[in-house]
Amino acid sequence: MLVELGHFALVLALFVALAQVLLPLYGVWARQPSAQAVARSAAYMQFVLLLFSFAALTAGFLENDFTLDYAARQSNTMLPVWYKISAVWGGHEGSLLLWALVLAGWTAAVARFSRSLPRDMTARVIAILGAVSIAFLLFILFTSNPFARLLPDFPPDGNDLNPLLQDPGLIIHPPMLYMGYVGFAVPFAFALAGLMGGRLDSAWSRWSRPWALAAWCFLTLGIALGSWWAYYELGWGGWWFWDPVENASFMPWLAGTALLHSLAVTEKRGVFKAWTVLLAIIAFALSLLGTFLVRSGVLTSVHAFASDPSRGLFVLGILAVVIGGSLALFAARAGALNSESRYELVSREMFLLANNLLLLTATTVVLLGTLFPLVADAMNLGKISVGPPYFNLLFVPLTLVLLLFMGVGSQANWKRQDTGKLLKPYGLILLGGLLLGVVLPLLWFGTNDARVAIACALVFAVTLAIARDVFLKVRTAKAGVWAGLRRLSRSYLGMQLAHIGLLVTVLGVTLVSTHSMERDVRMVPGDAVVEGDYSFVFHGVSERKGPNYVARRGDIEVLKNGEHLRWLHPEKRVYNVQRNTMTEAAIDPGLFRDLYVALGEPLEDGQSWAVRVYHKPFVRWLWLGAIFMAAGGALAATDRRYRMRKTATASLPAGGEAA
Repeated sequence: MLVELGHFALVLALFVALAQVLLPLYGVWARQPSAQAVARSAAYMQFVLLLFSFAALTAGFLENDFTLDYAARQSNTMLPVWYKISAVWGGHEGSLLLWALVLAGWTAAVARFSRSLPRDMTARVIAILGAVSIAFLLFILFTSNPFARLLPDFPPDGNDLNPLLQDPGLIIHPPMLYMGYVGFAVPFAFALAGLMGGRLDSAWSRWSRPWALAAWCFLTLGIALGSWWAYYELGWGGWWFWDPVENASFMPWLAGTALLHSLAVTEKRGVFKAWTVLLAIIAFALSLLGTFLVRSGVLTSVHAFASDPSRGLFVLGILAVVIGGSLALFAARAGALNSESRYELVSREMFLLANNLLLLTATTVVLLGTLFPLVADAMNLGKISVGPPYFNLLFVPLTLVLLLFMGVGSQANWKRQDTGKLLKPYGLILLGGLLLGVVLPLLWFGTNDARVAIACALVFAVTLAIARDVFLKVRTAKAGVWAGLRRLSRSYLGMQLAHIGLLVTVLGVTLVSTHSMERDVRMVPGDAVVEGDYSFVFHGVSERKGPNYVARRGDIEVLKNGEHLRWLHPEKRVYNVQRNTMTEAAIDPGLFRDLYVALGEPLEDGQSWAVRVYHKPFVRWLWLGAIFMAAGGALAATDRRYRMRKTATASLPAGGEAA
């Protein structure tokens, strides 16, 4: 009965979404505040209905209701309870319901925290979000209904969740990623609402910016969690493979990063209006494209859902309508998006524009590398693979140039900058960065090369530029440095923290890519592998039983300079239902290095095993940098000028402007 009620709530949510679109837009057109006010009530109601629907589906999983076709395919009676919950979004149908729920959550948040905005603006934004919701609710109900019954024949114990997804990281990774993906619908809706109402001033960018920051933070953490999961779960020892589905989340992150910078310029200087609107459309378009790639069946990936291609055509139709319509509206209104002020060739605006162009170029590089094999296959040109060599060849130089402009831009003034006054301090900063980039890796690793030196030099140069900029802002405080820091805005501090996070990630990528050590060895009990100061002694393999699997566990002792450090226990797991074999790596983590061991297959003699041993310096800095970036974005989003307060704008008539 609860499942049927969940299905009914899903259908009812579709009708509420229709009211959420039609009545507020009619109210804006007819200048009727009562009709516009329906937007908030409908947003709350749709969220409650979808939350109930999702809870009903979750209850079906927890109760092992395998008359549900989706639960029968995704769950099993032996599955631990926390994986039964994550199995709800572990497949196609449930993940789409989560997508719709997250969108409804964002819409309800906009309704809650937008009371200081003009009523007609809020009505348009919520109506646009409702239109996107309608598209996905139709998709779920007509092609991907998670409440479909499997009667009269159904498996009594279920088929089980994909063993790849039976991991704690996969419990939080998809919801976090979806919060980022779907969150970019909010700045997209603000952009379209601004175009429709002709209100694209600094206030509009100030309304949009905290939502874009929040979505970017979630997406940053979601991507980092996916990278971390791939690193410790798959046993390959890698943290990024330029997998097409990884790229599908990386592209909106790059476009979203450009959007954040463009919003900052529009808010501060009243320029880049057209550029900002276009970036908001592109960021959400790439989020929809990622949804299409994951669910269309056109990709082969450990991350992709194996789905009917006809479902992919439905998502492609949504993508075409939503993005085609928004671009048409943008083209019709682009002529009215004039800048409110001017700036010179050498200015902070120009450096930020250069950074945005580099970010979009990087996005295009990833997009072409991801889609070209699909296009080639569709045109019968054969199976073409685009792998890491292509991405590294083009993406790495773009990143280094981006760092160069980031460092210079932080030293430049708004509107106009004297070139001589800019080059003198930055020249010294570059020199200091070059010195540190050559000396520090040499002292740490005993070796260095040009690639590492250049990357490290730029990272340290930008770090020095940030430190100088902060120092110049706090040095005039009479009560000391701490008082000066407290005087700085959260937006500024968050920006600098996010930049530091990027630098930490780039440094981690550089060092782990060039100084990792990998050994694939054949080992029998008593054998040892020596890697620098560390020895890995193999003591054999034992068996143990898990809740729904049987594992063969390696016993490996790690010694440092001959002294016992710790035991590592990599596993090969065989899951009872699907009989799939999974590798579980064992890792000794550290701030400056990871020791990583993966157990391979038993060899022919029955005594020896294939073992893979890694020493990965600074690999944790990849994810530490992502945490800094997300924390910086969250700090900037809480700046006091973004805190919504009731103002006179709330009672303005439709079409009214705040003073």
